[in-house]
Amino acid sequence: MRKLIFIIITLTSFQALFSQQINNKISINFNNVDRRTAIQDVEKVTNYKFYFNSKWFSNDTVTVSKSYKEATINTILNGIFEDTNINYYITNNKIILTQNLLIYDKLPVDYFITAEKNETKKKPTGVSSKPIFYKEKDSLELVEKKAITTTLIGKEKKKSETKLYSLSGYIKDKKTRKPLSNVSISAQKKTINTVTNNEGHYSIQLPSGVNYLEIESVNYEKTIRKVILYDNGKLDISILEILNELDEVLIKGKGNKNVRTAITGVSSINVEGIKNVPLVLGERDIFRVATTLPGIKTTGEGSAGFNVRGGKDDQNLILLDNAVLYNTSHFLGFFSAVNPYTTSKVDIYKGSIPAQFGGRLSSVFDISSKKGSIDKVSGEGGIGSVTSNLSVSTPIVKGKSSLLVGARGTYSDWILNTLEDEKLKNSEASFYDATLRYTHKVNDNNNLESTAYYSHDKFKISSDSLYKYSNRLFSLKWDHNFNIKNKAALIFTNSQYKFSIDYNAQNDNSFDFGYKLNESQIQLNLQNLFSNKHIFNYGISSKLYNIDPGHLNPKNPESPLVPINIEDEKGLETAAYFSDNYNITDKWLLNLGLRYSLYAALGESTQRVYQDNVPMNDATVIATNKYKNNEAIKTYGGFEPRLSLRYLVSDDFSIKTSYDKTFQFIHLLTNNTTQSPTDTWKLSDLNIAPQEAQQFSLGFYKNIDKDLLEISLEGYYKKSKNLLDYKVGGDLVLNENIETEILQGDGKAYGVELLLKKQYGRLNGWIGYTYARTFIKFDSQFNDEKVNNGEYFPTNFDKPHEVSTVLNYKITQRYSFSGNFIYQSGRPITYPIGTYEYENASYTLYSDRNKFRIPDYYRLDIGFNIEGNHKIKKLAHSFWNISVYNVLGRNNPYSIFFVTEDGKVKAYKTSIFAIPIPSITYNFKF
Repeated sequence: MRKLIFIIITLTSFQALFSQQINNKISINFNNVDRRTAIQDVEKVTNYKFYFNSKWFSNDTVTVSKSYKEATINTILNGIFEDTNINYYITNNKIILTQNLLIYDKLPVDYFITAEKNETKKKPTGVSSKPIFYKEKDSLELVEKKAITTTLIGKEKKKSETKLYSLSGYIKDKKTRKPLSNVSISAQKKTINTVTNNEGHYSIQLPSGVNYLEIESVNYEKTIRKVILYDNGKLDISILEILNELDEVLIKGKGNKNVRTAITGVSSINVEGIKNVPLVLGERDIFRVATTLPGIKTTGEGSAGFNVRGGKDDQNLILLDNAVLYNTSHFLGFFSAVNPYTTSKVDIYKGSIPAQFGGRLSSVFDISSKKGSIDKVSGEGGIGSVTSNLSVSTPIVKGKSSLLVGARGTYSDWILNTLEDEKLKNSEASFYDATLRYTHKVNDNNNLESTAYYSHDKFKISSDSLYKYSNRLFSLKWDHNFNIKNKAALIFTNSQYKFSIDYNAQNDNSFDFGYKLNESQIQLNLQNLFSNKHIFNYGISSKLYNIDPGHLNPKNPESPLVPINIEDEKGLETAAYFSDNYNITDKWLLNLGLRYSLYAALGESTQRVYQDNVPMNDATVIATNKYKNNEAIKTYGGFEPRLSLRYLVSDDFSIKTSYDKTFQFIHLLTNNTTQSPTDTWKLSDLNIAPQEAQQFSLGFYKNIDKDLLEISLEGYYKKSKNLLDYKVGGDLVLNENIETEILQGDGKAYGVELLLKKQYGRLNGWIGYTYARTFIKFDSQFNDEKVNNGEYFPTNFDKPHEVSTVLNYKITQRYSFSGNFIYQSGRPITYPIGTYEYENASYTLYSDRNKFRIPDYYRLDIGFNIEGNHKIKKLAHSFWNISVYNVLGRNNPYSIFFVTEDGKVKAYKTSIFAIPIPSITYNFKF
């Protein structure tokens, strides 16, 4: 009994001594000293002794300047180690410092309960983080039980009310150090995931404590990182590329992003994957591949431009590194104006258009160029039947900046020179383009990117006229991270498109004709990771248009031709936007966007004023107004709400719906069925209103077998107003009063799109089906402004049915077959249906506009692909593509025209490729 009393007294004495030591009041001053010195000063005035690793403070540049009077040791230590990851534990007169973690002097009551028993106990008070004490298997769902790197972030707190913290950083290639886009980051056994953006940056909200992050991408090894998280923090992760890169995916998905995101009608194309797709003359073409996706069509073979969900050619916003590309084709529509060897990927928005984009009604093609290597020189090239291509990447400052240079050209003139027709031997048809991209990492929070692009085409087909057109664009982007939650991007772009006709006649009628469009834009985009439920994106932009509508200048001073110079046009388009990606629950995700656009037509200009409610012509002009330079002629604007809602039925099945409203203030003037290089653009002004559209979408998205197979079914309905078309016999070229030659009417479009896509395996590719209808209506009380009695009629690009199949089958790791099959309903056409006599003259009587259709279109292409051997140490890796375009020799009609012979109207059809077109292309990469 005496021994027990002695033990109790001894323990009580130690406890009293310990309490007294902790509760002793201390007075001390720190005058601009480092933390190591502050610790030593505490040791001098107290009996405490510190134990720590001196390396923790070797690079510490932060100083302490605080004064304490009659303060406890805990108060002083909290002040010294504020804003650090240092924790402390006091026992008697010893103070033990730790990084991140706390030291506990007692275990939770259920510490020894194993995970296999699946029993749960209430966590003891004061213990904030289960992972410190609870046994968890490091296997979870790990890959081949590899060793896992553990990272501790933040300082553990005994009592913390914060349940979620933000983790952000960059995913990079382990060898090249290049940031990687579209890499999936997910927390195992939690429904939390995200993907990296175009700059390789990610941000994810995670619960405090232990998290197992799974980093996964198609071409990279699966990586697991164990992260013990106790505060917001940054973590950059490097992953290793898989050496076997042969499992090509023609359109590469982003894990289950198609199911989990709220956006409808979005597709992504990885340009590297399209090298297997057989295309005309063996040339890779991102836009031709895009037209095999549901909802994206062309008016015909070899045609420039494309129609998205019932929209006209001009209703697509084509962005190359944020700068607008106005003409998307080379060689009259046979080749893409975007170099595939310098392009990384394409995101196509045809349903829910993010609020940051505006100015077009139908779609956005967001094209991203490749970033150059910051470590070593590399390149890629190709040699084909009529074109050659080369891109080279080199570091400028190793590890920080890089330069990518790409060039492409054609040598097609030799084909024309071999033709037997003497007239065609004098023809010309060629193009070239060049891309320059520079990236520079200033520091962890600042990056600079710039892109310059130029393309030039010229052609002359058995005539005296030489046609030339060119694209030029420049973009500069500065990315800045303010902190973990806030970042911004400041973007400046300039784009120019122009064409000219050089006509050399044998008389005095030679002339030069030209047109030019120039636009400049500045844009500020900001992002705020407000919480685990809200991600805010917002910003402003301003765009200035300058258009030279055309000029005609005689070459000979004695020419009877009169010089013509149409008055320049100017317009300013400004917008502000805000969007919130709101995680309502695990099932419900809302993407709410609001954009307000304001447009002003600016002088210097002369504008006619016409009588109200009568046709615009010379007889109805009531005034002519003159506007000074930069004076507002007319302003238009309005709200453009964007709303998308997703319901997650299960992890691999979701339902989405969306509503979009859009404005467009610039119009393409054309009287051709398809877009032509000589088409001109017209700004909205006093007499031409901007186009408007509203679209409703509903979609079902299902992934099967761990995202191996994707199935999507989308429906849409779109209404438009103020769509432009031309009057019968309208003159659109060099017309000072173009408003008298055009009509503005209403449109409607609806359709259903089905896509079945297989991502991996020996057989991969996709099958798409589209049912779509597109109508337009021009109604008026005046006959010359009415078409088809004011009723809705099919547009030139209305094709109800379309089936597209793009497949690749791997025979071995080096050999594969590819095949495309395309079927489309014939497009509408207006036929002559009779003749009539009027004042002793015969005239042709035509049907209602677009009442008939040309024959249906179908085409089969095949290709054989040969990879070079896979030796690592070799000068270059090669790839051969042998393909046959239109292998069936189908004589698909491009158009039908009518001539009168012997008093009878006869119909003739034209075809672009009526025979099989073989090609062989050699590609190499070093």
